[in-house]
Amino acid sequence: MARLVGTPVCPGRGEGLALKSATPLSFWGGVSLADGVVTDRATGLAGTSVSGRVLLFPASRGSSSSTGFLVELVRRGLAPAAIVNVRTEPIVALGSIVAQELYGRSVPIVTISEADYAAIRTGDRLAVDGDAGTVEVDARRDA
Repeated sequence: MARLVGTPVCPGRGEGLALKSATPLSFWGGVSLADGVVTDRATGLAGTSVSGRVLLFPASRGSSSSTGFLVELVRRGLAPAAIVNVRTEPIVALGSIVAQELYGRSVPIVTISEADYAAIRTGDRLAVDGDAGTVEVDARRDA
């Protein structure tokens, strides 16, 4: 198991299987509020639910509406268990912060280096500590 040290962005702890995009993601128009399924085909994740997964995308793109989309995913119980980025835009962090204020639940967020990001694969089991800024990686055994 590898322990990656990054930068804490939003507090909390979350774990689950990694769901990794090689391209930036916007929650607005990129993830369905109805079921938490990725709709953005450019990510290579279309048709896959973010719910309960550790969602990795290098950076976000697009609208300030991403804040509201992330908050709503939290409210509906469809949010990722955690988010890991190379660069976290304030608009995504704000979604986690607002969800904590409104619903008492947040999405832990940690930023890591590009090299560490490149080493993680979809399906790896991750434990994210948004307080310490760490990501523990248990690499999948089938690859």
